[in-house]
Amino acid sequence: MKRRDFSLLGASALVLPATAMLTLPTALHAAVPGQPAPNFTLTNTEGKPVSLADFKGKPVVLEWNNPGCPFVRKHYEGNFQALQKEYGAKGVVWLAINSTEEMSSDYMAPAVWSRWMKDKGAAPTAMLMDTDGQVGRAYSARVTPHMYIINAQGVLVYAGAIDSIPSARVSDIEKATNYVRQGLDELLAGKPLSVSSNQAYGCTIKYKSAA
Repeated sequence: MKRRDFSLLGASALVLPATAMLTLPTALHAAVPGQPAPNFTLTNTEGKPVSLADFKGKPVVLEWNNPGCPFVRKHYEGNFQALQKEYGAKGVVWLAINSTEEMSSDYMAPAVWSRWMKDKGAAPTAMLMDTDGQVGRAYSARVTPHMYIINAQGVLVYAGAIDSIPSARVSDIEKATNYVRQGLDELLAGKPLSVSSNQAYGCTIKYKSAA
């Protein structure tokens, strides 16, 4: 049984995809940097519940993931794996979330998604299924990969793109400003983030239609 717990909701986040637009039902009180991050409980790819609250006192990265997206595949040629391992060793939690609805051609069953990530050498703390899209909508996640950083006090401090070059070319990674790396370095050094939000780029999330 999947459970949802949205205990703290802020105002609507201003983050837009750079790919084809799709009108989506929007959470009325979605997450915004500077406000408490909405708590949630999702099942992982092994069917066990995982809550954001489980990681209280630790910085958390949320990554919206869909392996069918070329922008996701770009960053899983090594960029995401390096970030997950480097900052995981520094106590940062990394939660990969898949909000693709089950009827979409991009949907991956939990075991298939888990195998894909394992084959890529990925090292997230947990891989979470959000097929009804409630968590994605609460965070105003629009694209994959859409990235968020939550500080140890549970406040959302970053929402936006993984980096500054909105392309699917692997060669652009080393030339781009990596906003997640920059934000985590500043956060771990006790500094305010120099960039707290920007326009996310990637593939539009295939959300389940609202009832």
